[in-house]
Amino acid sequence: MATTTRLVAADADDVFAVLADGWTYSDWVVGTAHIRAVDDRWPQQGSHLHHKAGPWPVSLKDRSTVLECEPGRMLLLKVRLWPFGAGEVRLDLAPVSPGRTRVTMKEQFTQGALLGARNKLHDVLLHYRNREALRRLADIVEGRRRSNGGGPDSL
Repeated sequence: MATTTRLVAADADDVFAVLADGWTYSDWVVGTAHIRAVDDRWPQQGSHLHHKAGPWPVSLKDRSTVLECEPGRMLLLKVRLWPFGAGEVRLDLAPVSPGRTRVTMKEQFTQGALLGARNKLHDVLLHYRNREALRRLADIVEGRRRSNGGGPDSL
């Protein structure tokens, strides 16, 4: 399992607000090219995020599904990219101090052709991909915070 952590200069509720906005996923999830639709109930359990992944013209249409959700604390997704496989991504939010949240992202393949590729090298590659994803997520969250008057001096 690939595990990646990043400290974000915002409260857990602010981080979760971005996770709860399904239309932002193509802005921070590396490999997601376009969000096609977001269920009205997102991110409630069983809701879907419909996306395209990969570069044009070989991008694939698929969806991600919320398996569990604890607003402000955790989001567990089943992510698919058929015909290659499916996996689970868990995002845990842990307040460290006022205005600071530790975001931990855990990802692993759970079915399909890529399941056989689950090894240390693959975990390292996912870690680097997810490190960039969490950097982008932090940029969005921290940018929203600055726009709302909660700049770095308020930390």
